[in-house]
Amino acid sequence: MKVRPPRPRKRLHPINEEIRASQVRLIDENKKQVGIISLPKALEIARDKDLDLVAISPKAEPPVCRLLDYGKYLYSLQKKAHEAQKSQRKIHVKEIKFTPVIGDHDIEVKLKKIKQFLEDGDKVKVTIWLRGRQKRRPEMLDEMTDRIMNILTEFAEIESPPKKERWICHILIGKKRGEKDAKT
Repeated sequence: MKVRPPRPRKRLHPINEEIRASQVRLIDENKKQVGIISLPKALEIARDKDLDLVAISPKAEPPVCRLLDYGKYLYSLQKKAHEAQKSQRKIHVKEIKFTPVIGDHDIEVKLKKIKQFLEDGDKVKVTIWLRGRQKRRPEMLDEMTDRIMNILTEFAEIESPPKKERWICHILIGKKRGEKDAKT
């Protein structure tokens, strides 16, 4: 079995000798602009201060370079990205299925579950479908869709109207906007 050597990872920013410009706009470790200087001079300053010369904006003319510890810089970028991701709320779409011959108690149980999903901030895809011999009577789908729609409009907002696909009907609902929580 042949083992491949690991591929060198491409860096996010060119650092030190990877910078290919003759002159750079240098920013020191305190974020103060030093000015436009030659690349060898900038590399010498970076070595004297025991820091890396990092091209923050490599496509600028001349490239903007900053003196910093590249490892710490990458860590701070990673931490900022993680914090931004933590603050995002992921919305999940839950699905509840109904058939036209479902009992009243079963409808109540499923509606209670829909309310719970909506309170958790999720969206709900309500699917009404016909099985077996029910497919001979497509009007059953229309009747059940109307019945469910009347119930759902009391406590939820219809985000997409009923979409019918032969023997199936889908309705996407979300939490009603502008409503205060009943708990407060």
